[in-house]
Amino acid sequence: QVQLVESGGGLVQAGGSLRLSCAASGSIFRLNAMGWYRQAPGKQRELVADITSGGSTNYGDSVKGRFTISDDNVKNTVYLQMNSLKPEDTAVYYCNVKYRDSNWYSYSSWGQGTQVTVSS
Repeated sequence: QVQLVESGGGLVQAGGSLRLSCAASGSIFRLNAMGWYRQAPGKQRELVADITSGGSTNYGDSVKGRFTISDDNVKNTVYLQMNSLKPEDTAVYYCNVKYRDSNWYSYSSWGQGTQVTVSS
């Protein structure tokens, strides 16, 4: 079992910034990647950004140049710095962790989601 604790969502005006955090704990033998996805009402869940254990990053096209993902491997925590926020960034943001347990089985776990609302 893996627990993900997300924090940092909220209400912000357009052009503002927010920082999301997600801390993973539990039966993680090897952490392969951590990332953030988002889902707006009536839309499919989409990748915002992810980062591998080796430090490679990947961003959704709509957030490139505005959002930055980073991690703390010691704390098993991933951060998402969101700058120049737009109303279309409004969504529930979900943390995702891909890892292996001590039996080398692969898993993908999701956080409970944190609401980000950007007002115009």
